[in-house]
Amino acid sequence: MTRTLIVTAVLLLAACGKPDGPRTVESVEALVADPHRLSELRAACRADRARLGDAQCHAVAEATRQRFMRRAPSPYADDPIQPGSAP
Repeated sequence: MTRTLIVTAVLLLAACGKPDGPRTVESVEALVADPHRLSELRAACRADRARLGDAQCHAVAEATRQRFMRRAPSPYADDPIQPGSAP
């Protein structure tokens, strides 16, 4: 009788702490290519970083940095006021 209770208690305790499985982390390259998903994940990291995980939030931060620092035409390239022509 006591052995059955002990085995049952051990089985119940072993089943309680199981994780949901490994979290898949979206790659930085995929996030750079999809700005809508990147903005969703940025908001989710701000709201609940523990739920998303540090690895995903680090990937989101790196993708944000890469999008900001990428070599692309500057929005200021066609500025109508030239640097030397200011009054």
